[in-house]
Amino acid sequence: MSVRLGTFNIENLLSRFDFSGFRNELRQDRALRLFDIRSEAEFQRLEEARLIASTDDTRQLTALAIADMDADILCLQEVDNIEALKAFEYGYLYRMIGEGYRQKYLMEGNDSRGIDVALMMRDTTRSGAPIELTDIRSHARLAYADLDLFTPELAALDYKPQDRIFKRDCLEADLKIGGVPFTVYVVHFKSMNGGRNGLDGRASSVPVRHAEALAVREIVSRRFGAGPGNRANYAICGDMNDYGEKLEVAGDKRRGFTFTPVREPGSVVDILSADGLVENVVARRPVDDRWTHFHQRGPAERHLSQLDYIWLSPHLAELNGTSVPEIIRAGQPYRTIFPPGQAVERYPRVGWDRPKSSDHCPVVIELDVLA
Repeated sequence: MSVRLGTFNIENLLSRFDFSGFRNELRQDRALRLFDIRSEAEFQRLEEARLIASTDDTRQLTALAIADMDADILCLQEVDNIEALKAFEYGYLYRMIGEGYRQKYLMEGNDSRGIDVALMMRDTTRSGAPIELTDIRSHARLAYADLDLFTPELAALDYKPQDRIFKRDCLEADLKIGGVPFTVYVVHFKSMNGGRNGLDGRASSVPVRHAEALAVREIVSRRFGAGPGNRANYAICGDMNDYGEKLEVAGDKRRGFTFTPVREPGSVVDILSADGLVENVVARRPVDDRWTHFHQRGPAERHLSQLDYIWLSPHLAELNGTSVPEIIRAGQPYRTIFPPGQAVERYPRVGWDRPKSSDHCPVVIELDVLA
């Protein structure tokens, strides 16, 4: 019995306007900076028009990427609320692929911008097996003190023991696929944006992501056991905002680009993969073909890395030892620099930076599931 499992950070599926850019230039869209806006009311009117105009193209491209995934179970990040997800599924996905993702689940998490993780599923797999949700729970309220995860590094960043561990959530969903139990954890770890205490964004947020990864380990281990001997069917999916390796990009279009693999020890990848708790199945792809995100801060700082993960339990990983995930890159903007031989035909209307399906690439894998 097979099932297609996917994860996708769909980048700000919002049902509201953000007008904070009028007072905070860092939150202001670059297109509006071209104009002399003299009042907050004028800014709000222009921001509404800009966002509505850009959203339709973006969500068509997002839907195209999801259609290409053809997933039976889809783990999502950066969803505003369940109504936004329903509107997107009906207005874009349904028009593109017909009746598909009737089951939609979201629980409000901790993100300060209000973006949550979500789960969207078909009623049956492509092979006809019923998909049933038997239980779903949030771990958003867990605090560092609850799992003894508070550290001096977190204290140095002004966190407190009673602060919540997950910056969004760890959503735990118990399913039955053709009667076979299968548990999915959907996560979205702390971002690498914004430095603190003289550190860059990645370095200053490492202690937070480490605590999130350790919390996920604890949640999974308490339920299924910590060693590779457990026979449970579970997967951890989502945007972990961290990488154990990257491809540094140098050069330019005229003289050619180079791509240099660089190891990054001490990431959440090391924490989750320790002791065989789970396997990062994207690592089954060639080292230069695992990336799901392109980072660029000028020509001096460019790299490709894997931020989006499907982790399988030892049992699932063994059962599907030859399964290799697909990474959908046709919705990437043209500014993304592809290694040799990996270029794809972009979806219609993809731009240099926008519109695009997302700043992340979706990942999907076909799995056999047995009791």
